[in-house]
Amino acid sequence: EASKRDILRFFGVPPDKIEVVYNAIDERFWNRPDGGDVARVRERYQLTSRFILYVGNIKPHKNLVRLIEAFAEARRRGLDDVKLLIIGDEISKHPALRLAVHRLRLHKDVRFLGYVSDDKLAILYRLASLFAFPSLYEGFGLPALEAMASGTPVLTSSVSSLPEVAGDAAVLVDPYSVDAIADGLLRVLSDPALAADMSRKGLLRARDFSWERSVARTREIYRQVAAS
Repeated sequence: EASKRDILRFFGVPPDKIEVVYNAIDERFWNRPDGGDVARVRERYQLTSRFILYVGNIKPHKNLVRLIEAFAEARRRGLDDVKLLIIGDEISKHPALRLAVHRLRLHKDVRFLGYVSDDKLAILYRLASLFAFPSLYEGFGLPALEAMASGTPVLTSSVSSLPEVAGDAAVLVDPYSVDAIADGLLRVLSDPALAADMSRKGLLRARDFSWERSVARTREIYRQVAAS
């Protein structure tokens, strides 16, 4: 619906010409991984403490500099037992991220993992204490839904399509405010009961999206067009 509103705003397309069909996620994010595979991922990435996870590309609209700054602020306010893992390739094309880590002296606490295969990614989602996705703009926001299906609490933006996807199953923050993002990180990671409630709600919310419903709706739209 957020994308539909943008199309209406910028292109003046009649509203009845646009139908919204939601995405869904790969089944592997629903499946509980094998214990041996989990142990190998822990060893491969040396995961010995709690961590916040980000997954996606690392272009400027993903807002990762503010996420790193918010992570530094949260550590200053007591969250010093947590790391930040960023999964996304082409880090060399966006030096601002490395510069932010250097400026904030977070070399030991922020890790850039680059590309990660889907099988390992499914395990990393489940091992994370929190999934952080403070993007400034999304057409949908698939990683947030993948994290929910993995049972991981989600913090995401209160703008664009993300509230529509997350519903009441995530902590929504102002992505333009470093303090708001830091507050959200602290809120979830300092409250086990809240984290558990978000995990439960996220699993239920992710079930609202399925490829079967998406395919059925797309097929119905084709039928309507063909008959008109």
